[in-house]
Amino acid sequence: MRMKRFSALLLLAALTACTSAPEQRLTVPRAPVETKQRIAFGSVALREVSLPGYAAGEEIYFSDATGVLSTQPGLFWADDPGRAITLELSRHLAQITGARVAAEPWPFGGFPEAQVEVRVEEMLAQADGVFRLAGQYFVSSENGRARAQLFDLSVPVPDEAGITAIAAARGQAVRDLAVTIARDGLR
Repeated sequence: MRMKRFSALLLLAALTACTSAPEQRLTVPRAPVETKQRIAFGSVALREVSLPGYAAGEEIYFSDATGVLSTQPGLFWADDPGRAITLELSRHLAQITGARVAAEPWPFGGFPEAQVEVRVEEMLAQADGVFRLAGQYFVSSENGRARAQLFDLSVPVPDEAGITAIAAARGQAVRDLAVTIARDGLR
């Protein structure tokens, strides 16, 4: 009996795969940077951003009102999220601070004056119409200055704007995180 059920599930999965939605890749538009912040360091290395399992893959997850996560078949991020967010943060931090900022491995001679590590706890669009980015970041330096701060950022996602609004909200949340790190962690 179990084998028949399992075979039926496999057949259903195969049929679903044959009729699945066409694959679509969603890019994240660049959020404009208007903030400038002086910091205490001339060079900053950014370690690869650590993401929760559901956010580290290509699939785009949504949270319903009960907190259950689901995806839309055939909808994927255009780039590996860990890589993309690390590069976005690096670009934003360089634009905001004017410092030499690069993702690790450090591509320049010598050593950076500070290192930033970001560990994301939550990164998803929620049923209440916001994109949430929450976690903790750490700043360390050779001169002994070290900081650890929690962050919890929300960006509205208008219902009428569609799926591209989620990508835009993610870009804005990452930009806002860069502003927060520059203002509170690197000064």
